[in-house]
Amino acid sequence: MKRRDLLLGGGAIALASGAGLVGWRAATGSAGDYDRYSDRLRAALPPDPATADLIRYATLAANGHNTQPWRFRIEGGTIDILPDLSRRTPVVDPDDHHLFVSLGCAAENLRIAAIATGRPGALSSDGSGARFVMEAGPERADPLFAAIPARRCSRTLYDGRPVANRDLETLRRAADTPGVRMILLTDRPRIDQARDLVVAGNEAQMTDPAFMAELKRWLRFNPADAMRTGDGLYSASSGNPILPASLGGIAFDRFFGAAAENERYARQIGSSSGLAVFLAERADPAHWMTVGRACQRFMLAATALDLRCAFVNQPVEVAGLRPALAALVGEAGLRPDLVLRFGWGPVLPFSPRRPVASVIV
Repeated sequence: MKRRDLLLGGGAIALASGAGLVGWRAATGSAGDYDRYSDRLRAALPPDPATADLIRYATLAANGHNTQPWRFRIEGGTIDILPDLSRRTPVVDPDDHHLFVSLGCAAENLRIAAIATGRPGALSSDGSGARFVMEAGPERADPLFAAIPARRCSRTLYDGRPVANRDLETLRRAADTPGVRMILLTDRPRIDQARDLVVAGNEAQMTDPAFMAELKRWLRFNPADAMRTGDGLYSASSGNPILPASLGGIAFDRFFGAAAENERYARQIGSSSGLAVFLAERADPAHWMTVGRACQRFMLAATALDLRCAFVNQPVEVAGLRPALAALVGEAGLRPDLVLRFGWGPVLPFSPRRPVASVIV
């Protein structure tokens, strides 16, 4: 047990003793209620699903800080996926890179779900968003479709077992997308070098007051707050304690520090089977959305293989570290877009999602 965990746990016990279990439950909600909430969000699509059901599957995509920075506009058989600039994170993502990657992730989920349920069509994207034009057609089985509601980020320790070559090839094929390069790091020397870049990036971010203030705004310390907002970084999804919001904010300010987080990231990367680094051939919103599509397919393929994934994007978020990461993966001159670690390990609770009605315009 780390000192931070001990201090947080001690504060939680003291508060529970003073306020009583009823008060604690009222302040935090329950894990059981949260599980039922997650089950509803991730319910299987009905036969001949409505367009809103397809959009619900689209919103289960990965996205930065779980801000869900998307809006969907329906016009007949056309669905536009548009940026929601009110959900920007300008400190960690000043050029909206992660925002457009997130749109690509959602667009790929939508495309896969539509094709699998008899709505094949064409997906296109430009610098302002993406568009999917549906047509009638036969249902087409896709193992990635079944993985959509099961995909999650598991920000915890893995068991270090290597991934078989055939499974690595499955991941490569899933991510194979024109305009995107995906490099797998499975040799320990390069994983360790990437780890050092992640730690350096984490140090830079966690010693930046503006970054920490922005991060804190998106933290959800308990099930009640996660369900109420439907967004943000839910503590239990990262393996952190459930706390009332007031106590969680105090604990974050006092005990959430760079040294402990650097150690945590180093251990997590050390326990991983490998890293996947994604790079677009051009640095513009259209290509960032294409990166999101490739990455979403990678994560769905990993989920189908029962592998776990989690982002470690610090070396792409701290601009000064990007050249070293690009050189490490043999792509000097390109901007790295995403870094994922993967391996075998436990799952953590799903992240929250907003109601579908709130994202349709």
